Amino acid sequence: MAKAKYRVFQPTDTSIIGMMETTLQRNWERPCVTNYGTGESYTYGDTAKMIARLHQLFKQLGIEPGNKIALCDKNNAHWALSFFAAFSYGAVVVPILSEFSIEQIQNIYNHSESVLIICGEKYAQGLQARILNIANFTMREEPLSIDMEAFNDLQPSDVHFFRENPDDLALLSYTSGSTGRSKGVMLPYRSIWSNCHFADEVLDFKPGDNTLSILPLAHMYGFAYDFFFAFNIGCHIHFLTKTPSPHVVIKAFNEIKPVVVIVVPLILEKIVQKQIFPILRTRHIRALTAIPILREVVYRQIRNKLYAALGGRFYECIIGGAAFNKEVEDFLHMIHFPYTVGYGMTECGPIIGYEDWKLFSVGSCGKSAPRMEVKIDSPDPQHTPGEILAKGMNVMLGYYKNEQETLDTIDEEGWIHTGDLGTIDKNGNIFIRGRKKTMLLGANGQNVYPEEIEDAIMTHTLFEESLVVQRGEKLVALVYVSEPALERHGLTHDTLLQNLDTYKRQINSYLPAFANIASIEVQKQEFEKTPKRSIRRYLYK
Repeated sequence: MAKAKYRVFQPTDTSIIGMMETTLQRNWERPCVTNYGTGESYTYGDTAKMIARLHQLFKQLGIEPGNKIALCDKNNAHWALSFFAAFSYGAVVVPILSEFSIEQIQNIYNHSESVLIICGEKYAQGLQARILNIANFTMREEPLSIDMEAFNDLQPSDVHFFRENPDDLALLSYTSGSTGRSKGVMLPYRSIWSNCHFADEVLDFKPGDNTLSILPLAHMYGFAYDFFFAFNIGCHIHFLTKTPSPHVVIKAFNEIKPVVVIVVPLILEKIVQKQIFPILRTRHIRALTAIPILREVVYRQIRNKLYAALGGRFYECIIGGAAFNKEVEDFLHMIHFPYTVGYGMTECGPIIGYEDWKLFSVGSCGKSAPRMEVKIDSPDPQHTPGEILAKGMNVMLGYYKNEQETLDTIDEEGWIHTGDLGTIDKNGNIFIRGRKKTMLLGANGQNVYPEEIEDAIMTHTLFEESLVVQRGEKLVALVYVSEPALERHGLTHDTLLQNLDTYKRQINSYLPAFANIASIEVQKQEFEKTPKRSIRRYLYK
C-alpha cells in the first residue's frame, strides 16, 4: 500500500493525550461525533468545550488524575464526550459493555474501585454508585451538573490537558462481569498510543473523512479503530445507535460512505450467506459460472455490488474479533474483494497481527504488527501448531488485582501467552489452528467465558454437570442429570426434555445477550473427567 499523504503521528510524538490536544486545535470547525439518524452532532470545538465543562465537574467532585471513572452506555456521542473528558483529565477509564446486567456492572464498579460511573438511566437502576447521567450530565444524588454556558469563549489555544507517563495505567478493560472471574485488563498509555500509531501507519485516513462506529466502544477492537484513532486523525465519526442488523448497517454504509470498513465476521457472513450464495446456487447462475469467461463477469458484478453495498468508498474491509467462516472467506478471495483479517486480543489493546489486503495471505490473520513480535511455542513453527506468543509495546501491564493470572499469562521475558494455537509460515503470516484456552469468541466479537455460563446453569439444582460449547454462531449447553436427580425434582426424562426451553429462558435471564445459550442438550452419561475430576472439554463439541 502506498504511503498515505496525510500523517498525524510524527516521530517526535510520544503522548496520546498530547495528540488529542493537537487534534482538537487543528480541526476546531470540523464535525467530530454524530449520532446517525438523530442529528445530534458536535464539532471538534464543541467537543473541546464539553471536555472543559466536564473537567470542571470532575474537580468539583474531588476526582483526581489516576482515579477510575467507569463508563457504560450504548455507542453514542455522549459516550464519546465522556470518554474524551475522563481520558484527557488523567483518569483511568473503565469501559463497561452495555450488554452486562446491573449485577455485573455493579461487580465491575466495585472491583475496579471506580469513584464515578457515567451511564444512561437504564443502567443506573438499582446501581449503588456515584452516578453521572450521561444524557444530561447531572449527578443522580448530588446538586451538581455541568454548566453548559461555561467555556463558550474557549479557543483552540486554550486547550491544554494532563500529560501521561507511557507506562501508567490508562484503561481498565473488563473481559468478564463476574466477581469470581473478573479480569480487568490493565492497558497502559503506550498500548493505546501504539495501536493508534499502527492504524496511522497502515491506513489512509484524512481529516474530515467519514467513519462509521458499529462495534461496541467498550470492546477494544471497536474502541481503537472505529473510534479513537479516527478521532485523532480529525475524522467525522458516526455512531450507529440502532441494533446493527444487515439492513440497518447497509443503509448506514450507503449514506455515510466510510473510508475504511471495520467489522466482525458476522456482518459479512450474513450478507454473503443470505443474499449472495442463494443467487449463486440458482440454475441460471450456475450455468453462467460454469463458463470461465462468463464466470469472471458474474464475479466482478457481485464484487462491485458488495463493494457498493458497504458504501463504495473504502480502501479495504478489515475483519477481526472472531473466527471467519472459511467458505465466505474463500469466496471473497475468489472475487477479489478488498478484505483482510486481523488478529488481536484485549490484552494487547488489541492489535497483534495485520496485513494490507493486497498482500494478505488467505486463511491467515496477517503478520506481526509494528512494535510487536510474534513467535510460536513449537519445535517446528511452520508445520506443528503451538501456542502463539506475542511481545511488544501493545502488551498490557497485567490483570487488575490478579497477580497469579498475570504471572500465568506474561512470562519473565515479557511474552504474552495468548492461549491460541497457531503456525507461522516462512513469510511471517500467522495462521490460527485452534484455541488452547476455554474462552470462546462470540459472533459479535465479544469474549465469552463458558465457565460463567456454566455457573448460571448450575444455579438450577436439577443439573449436576454442565459444559458450554460453540457451534458456529451459537452457544449450546450440554448438561447431565442423573435418575436420582430427576426423581428428586418429580421429573421423568420426557418431562425434562419438555421443560428445556423454560430452563433455557431462566438461565439466559442471568446472562448478557451475547452469552445467551441457543439450546440445551441432555447427555446420557456423566462427562469424561481427568484424575482431578475436571471435565475433558476437548472431547465435546
